[in-house]
Amino acid sequence: MAIDWFPLWLSLRVAVLSTAMAVAIGIAIAYALANRSFRGRDVLDAAVSLPLVLPPTVLGYYLLVVIGRASPFGRLYEAIFGSPLVFSWQAAVVAALIHSTPLLIKSARAAFEMVDHGYERAARNLGASEWRVFWRVTMPLARRAIVAACTLAFARSLGDFGVTIMIAGNIPGRTQTVAVAIYDAVEGGNGALARTLVLVISGLALAILTIANRVAASRRGGMPA
Repeated sequence: MAIDWFPLWLSLRVAVLSTAMAVAIGIAIAYALANRSFRGRDVLDAAVSLPLVLPPTVLGYYLLVVIGRASPFGRLYEAIFGSPLVFSWQAAVVAALIHSTPLLIKSARAAFEMVDHGYERAARNLGASEWRVFWRVTMPLARRAIVAACTLAFARSLGDFGVTIMIAGNIPGRTQTVAVAIYDAVEGGNGALARTLVLVISGLALAILTIANRVAASRRGGMPA
């Protein structure tokens, strides 16, 4: 039986793009939560955690309201790009972003909080700007944990189902990610395809998590098992 590998390639593309966006957004938020005191900090922290506890259908509904064709953002996107955002592969990127960013922020925040702030104070006393302190001191000290967090975010992006199917749909050859394809195969009684995709995605996730564990072990100075 010929296997259609499009869902796997789409999932990988979605995971790469969503992880890149999550890094750009999440590192800044994680650093602010770990090192800054500001009004609304607790609310921001709670908002970051919200996608981790809300049902995927609730998140999908919120996204349909925010980016749907009737919303201001949806109309602006369609006016610029000529097609709606919902039920496109780009919507799958948004779904994966919402799914993975909270995990990255939580892990990155923990990494920033574990940095020895004495090094940062020493750099400031020597005249380094905050920007230079961040890139030359804080990030190098936290980089292994940050890399591990990015790896976990990538793995999480691969497996989103609930939010993806609500805002991107299940269109073979267009928006069907591997998680949705597995569901579709099971519903259609195609056990061979479902088993193949399950084994492939499980092996890929296992490899990614092994890399993340090795990076974390290296950061602690331990030896990976």
